[in-house]
Amino acid sequence: MEAKILTVSRNPAVTAAYRKLKHKPRYPCVVGVVTRPADGIKEETRQTNVYKDNWFDRLALHHLSKNVQKASGLYNSKSGYDSLVEAATVVSQKFNPSQQREIVIQALDRSFPRPILSFIRTVLPRSRLAREYFAAFTTLFFAWLVGHCEVRESEVNGIREKNVVHIKKCRFLEQTNCVGMCVNLCKMPSQSFIKDSLGMPVNMVPNFDDMSCEMIFGEDPPASTDDPALKQPCYKLCSVKKKHGMNCLN
Repeated sequence: MEAKILTVSRNPAVTAAYRKLKHKPRYPCVVGVVTRPADGIKEETRQTNVYKDNWFDRLALHHLSKNVQKASGLYNSKSGYDSLVEAATVVSQKFNPSQQREIVIQALDRSFPRPILSFIRTVLPRSRLAREYFAAFTTLFFAWLVGHCEVRESEVNGIREKNVVHIKKCRFLEQTNCVGMCVNLCKMPSQSFIKDSLGMPVNMVPNFDDMSCEMIFGEDPPASTDDPALKQPCYKLCSVKKKHGMNCLN
């Protein structure tokens, strides 16, 4: 069986108790789904997170989605995260990988004012402070895009520092369910944009088994020919590949 929906509890007592909570959790509510990925990706029980976006999240999503649409010239009428996913999906269908990456870089250029990025690059040259600052900033201000994340440590030149962002389960990968979209519309263009605009190398290391990811600030990513992410088969349930007969990475 390719997939099955797990039963969600309908116990009246549990439902009533949840409704009485004054502060409901922002991240995440869970609906269980079992999926079987492609050969080479471990099969496991997956839980789909349901996010409760606040006003800032919705504003940021609208801004980024509209800029992706402007860069591609392809528009949609959806809202929130659905609009961003739709914009990204259409780009993955209509353009080759190189063009996809360039469109995302153009969208990011539109989204973040260049003078601000240049100022940050000037006041935060490559250093331990810069690496740790970028990691902390990402966890605080980009959960709306990638989902829950936290700062972790790694060793840089023999010294432990907090320069890694661990994304517990990437919201974009979870919503698109496509390895090619992760690589071509997130990982590769984000690495290029952050290094070119902020002067900070970053290696994004997605784990396609559990949909987690690590952003390692200060570490150069491997060459495309050596990057394991670019050799990964897509999920069997990839809707893009299934509907359009596409090779998602090429």
